[in-house]
Amino acid sequence: MTARMRRLLLAVSLLLPVPAVAAPYEPQDSDERGLWMQMNEVERKLQTSEFVIRDPELNAYVRGVLCRSVGEDECGAARIYIMRTPYFNASMAPNGMMQVWSGLLLRMENEAQLASVLGHEFAHYKEQHSLRLFRDIRGKTNAAAWLGFIPFGFVAQLGIGMSMFSFNREMERDADAKSIDYLVKGGYDPAAATRIWSRLRDEMDATAAERKTKSRKDKNGGIFATHPPSAERVDTLKALAAAQTGTARDLGTERYRAALAPFWADFFDDQAKLNDFGASEFLLKQLAESGWTAELLFARGELHRRRAQAGDFGTATGFYRDAIAAGGEMPAIWRGLGLSLMRSGDADAGRAELREYLRRAPDASDRAMITTLAGESK
Repeated sequence: MTARMRRLLLAVSLLLPVPAVAAPYEPQDSDERGLWMQMNEVERKLQTSEFVIRDPELNAYVRGVLCRSVGEDECGAARIYIMRTPYFNASMAPNGMMQVWSGLLLRMENEAQLASVLGHEFAHYKEQHSLRLFRDIRGKTNAAAWLGFIPFGFVAQLGIGMSMFSFNREMERDADAKSIDYLVKGGYDPAAATRIWSRLRDEMDATAAERKTKSRKDKNGGIFATHPPSAERVDTLKALAAAQTGTARDLGTERYRAALAPFWADFFDDQAKLNDFGASEFLLKQLAESGWTAELLFARGELHRRRAQAGDFGTATGFYRDAIAAGGEMPAIWRGLGLSLMRSGDADAGRAELREYLRRAPDASDRAMITTLAGESK
């Protein structure tokens, strides 16, 4: 480039308007500043919590999904904390702190579903629903009652926390509608949101059937208190999605599976420890709709082995062997198979499988215990 051309470009650039850079949002009044102060304290505890999953690739992936949905110019407001806790939950506080729980990641089938939930939470933040709720509470109670509204003891003890706000039905409808808009903006299938809540209702039915109780799918309580998966909500989301014509229909199933692959086994292990066999088996069957993989078969074997009811050890043995036949190479398959065989009364075969486990996992953390069970010298 010649000197003359550089001078010409410089002159032209001086005539162009300078693009405005949006300043970070700041709370506008005493109510909002007080709310931010409380949320900043919660976030300070999260930053050092052992429950935060700090894997850079998983964090980059989740942030990428959010940014694709709400736009690069908006997603910078969110600071995402992926929490290792096996329940379905996500939330975004008014100061930009977003939590995504591993139990939610376990239940998503594809990237579009994750985008739907993230967009829903971002809509609560963008529309300042929590601030509106805060002012409503302040108008009916005093400051002391408000402080009791936030479960700081729980947050301080566990380093996590449930959603801080239980939004009213109007706010939920607003966030649902905007989540569909975000899905369309990101090029995702807007119908993805409907399946999330339909499956949560089915999961509640599975839990109730296993426990021989009445399903709580239409109750606003428990871990779904802030996101009630009501039949009305499913129908509303279905109608909103159907109204979107001529839009992209990307699901991102393979991308999602690849991102979650390194964490899936641990996330399901956390789920299995909840002693909710009905919900856990339901999740496995849903994930296996396109076929039973070695990983899913192994997880199903673990589920039965841990329940340890009549016939479970024989059933678990079959699933472990199916996992091996499907090409499974995880050493833990042989561990589960050996323990199940021993509990079924076939001690010799069980010890042989445990020795195979030790061969495949020479540095196993439970090597001393398994060596004793396998009848080998330490």
